[in-house]
Amino acid sequence: MPELPEVETIVRDLRPHLSGRRLEAVRSLNPLVLRHPEPERFVAGVTGAEVRSVGRRGKFIRIGLESAELLVVHLGMSGTLTLEEPDVQVRPHTHLRLELAGGGELRFRDPRRFGRVLLGSEEELEAGGLLPRLGPEPLGAGFSSWVPPETVQSSLRTLKAVLLDQSVVAGCGNIYADEACFLARVRPTRRAAGLRPREWQRVVIALTVVLREAIRRRGTSFSDYRDGFGARGEAYESLMVYGRAGLPCVRCGSRLRGTRIAGRMTVYCARCQR
Repeated sequence: MPELPEVETIVRDLRPHLSGRRLEAVRSLNPLVLRHPEPERFVAGVTGAEVRSVGRRGKFIRIGLESAELLVVHLGMSGTLTLEEPDVQVRPHTHLRLELAGGGELRFRDPRRFGRVLLGSEEELEAGGLLPRLGPEPLGAGFSSWVPPETVQSSLRTLKAVLLDQSVVAGCGNIYADEACFLARVRPTRRAAGLRPREWQRVVIALTVVLREAIRRRGTSFSDYRDGFGARGEAYESLMVYGRAGLPCVRCGSRLRGTRIAGRMTVYCARCQR
């Protein structure tokens, strides 16, 4: 699933090419990915609208329109949002095509169809439960000194489960939770209630470091993820534990362990992480 670095990379790619341009027409729309509103209102709402902003909150791409409505895209497990020339062949599973004034199309493709598209005011989308309540942004100012709420610090959930909770930290997912725990030398299997303040601080700082490095490398591509222009990211080359269960630890050489936490495969080093 695209996580914060992948979504941030796409947003940075698209922002200079979308800001100030008009969405001239909806060339195709699969209603199965449109969660709100009904297709007729969606088409009327975006056709002719000028893009005022392109941003991100957590794993959500937020395109602000002149009407003060938001065009929101969540990439789900396999979604991509790319800028294409109109004459480029449309790939299978392309569910939304937005024609841009002056040329080009914004295309949303999602083979597994776990992604979603929304349109509405922020108040409307929040009131309808379509935009979840999210925790602080790891790239935000001051996050390195962020202290988790007492309810989190006393939780019996594992550290990995806490990091995957979007209401605790926005945008963190399976890949970078494992990487942050490894960098911080804290086992993801630990109970949150057992972590000392200095261990929390190491995890918080490590998360910021791994996310920024992944953005610098333009995200992690294993299969579906592509940046805003359709290219693969290269952050997989710097991963230290994710996807490496059974292989030697890059620090100590011992075999990395794999287990499942909150339904997700989790990899760690039993010697380096305590």
